[in-house]
Amino acid sequence: MEDQTMSGGEINMHEEMRRAFALLSGKWKLEILWLLNQRLHRFGELRKAIPGITQHMLTAQLRELEADGLVSRTVFAEVPPRVEYAITPKARGLGPTMAALTAWWNEHGRSIPPKRSPPRGRQARGG
Repeated sequence: MEDQTMSGGEINMHEEMRRAFALLSGKWKLEILWLLNQRLHRFGELRKAIPGITQHMLTAQLRELEADGLVSRTVFAEVPPRVEYAITPKARGLGPTMAALTAWWNEHGRSIPPKRSPPRGRQARGG
């Protein structure tokens, strides 16, 4: 890859890419965007679709994505309240990136061993 770090008032692509990576960093953000790229989801649907995510973490990640303009949140005045999350046109611009990642995974995914999830909760000590 070509080093595009520049000085003298020109665009510093290294810094710009760091900003782009920061928008998408977080354990769950890409998975949330992937799901919302398929269709809109309610909060509970997202929580069920992402094993291991806590309610607190899902809320935090959705808030960050919304603040960055990648996810929209619609609240319906119903009892009980209904909230739907959708991907924004800005985030849809990531479509080619998602397609490239899918193609890469289809080619190389089988060569990557699955990670074992650590056990959740407290573990009994042997003794």
